[in-house]
Amino acid sequence: MRVRTVIMLLLAAAGLVLVAPPPASAIGGFDYSRAQVAATGLQVPWGLAFLPDGSALVSERTTARILQVRPGQAPTQVATVNGVSASGEGGLLGIAVSPTYAQDQWVYAYFSTGSDNRLVRLRLSAPQTQTVLLSGVPRSSIHNGGRIAFGPDGLLYVATGDAGNTANAQNLNTPAGKILRIRPDGSIPPGNPFGNSRVYSYGHRNVQGLAWDAQGRLFAAELGQNARDEVNLIVAGGNYGWPTCEGVCGNPSYRDPIVTWSTAEASPSGLAYANGTLFVAALRGTRLWTVPVTSSGGAGTPVAELRGTYGRLRAVTVGPDGWLWVTTSNRDGRGSPVATDDRIVRIPPTGTGS
Repeated sequence: MRVRTVIMLLLAAAGLVLVAPPPASAIGGFDYSRAQVAATGLQVPWGLAFLPDGSALVSERTTARILQVRPGQAPTQVATVNGVSASGEGGLLGIAVSPTYAQDQWVYAYFSTGSDNRLVRLRLSAPQTQTVLLSGVPRSSIHNGGRIAFGPDGLLYVATGDAGNTANAQNLNTPAGKILRIRPDGSIPPGNPFGNSRVYSYGHRNVQGLAWDAQGRLFAAELGQNARDEVNLIVAGGNYGWPTCEGVCGNPSYRDPIVTWSTAEASPSGLAYANGTLFVAALRGTRLWTVPVTSSGGAGTPVAELRGTYGRLRAVTVGPDGWLWVTTSNRDGRGSPVATDDRIVRIPPTGTGS
């Protein structure tokens, strides 16, 4: 028996052994050393959501297609969204599945047209019939936001960008540069912070990630300009400072982020939560950031996983299978694609079989 093992056993018997931290490959409850490529050959996947049967719906930004993905099977096209204009950073962006999909069959999509960004809902059985829930969101070749997600309150949250006009972020009369909150039918819910307005928070440059923790707190990942990218704890009516603040500025008029990175390290897009940890998909940073969340809603020390392994990462979501799903964005004009790009990667929970 090795000397170190004997020492550890003696210390354990004396009650002096502290619980060892998880290995680096298992931070956040997932084993990155056993990541699996679940799908290949996608064209700039952007949004990722799940149907009740456990399969994933993936939106492709440039093709306007919605694909259904089951691990180990070739992706299947199930819809094409009408009216999408995919110039610049625009196109078919966020996608969400109704929490009551088994009853209503609604799928929600956020996309760019030739003149605006808009939110629609449709059914996969008749995708050409769209109900427009929100239109007139300013669009540009950059900063279109686009992430949409249902919160634990059953309401739909919509992240928008400032559309390249920094003044939009502080203007409560425009939906640009905001996080919006609406009912599933597009109407304004009671309790929104600015009365008869969809605006939930403002002062945002370009939010592309939304996630809730186990306490129901909302977090958002936001792309900065030249200095700092952010993860913010979102509160109703909060002003997050753009364009006055990029990163932490300590101005009591604005809410500071809980964690920041240089833009080279991050350019965050997707955001997910599990096991007391936020997972941030980084585009330019080509890594997955794991961020411990404190009891007060702050952040512990971030740790980078998958650094450079799969290139640019766009979306991250915890699937109904308990695995972490991550999409690449190497064919978006800013990456260096390999033959199998773009890909969906699945990461198993720690301790599970293959």
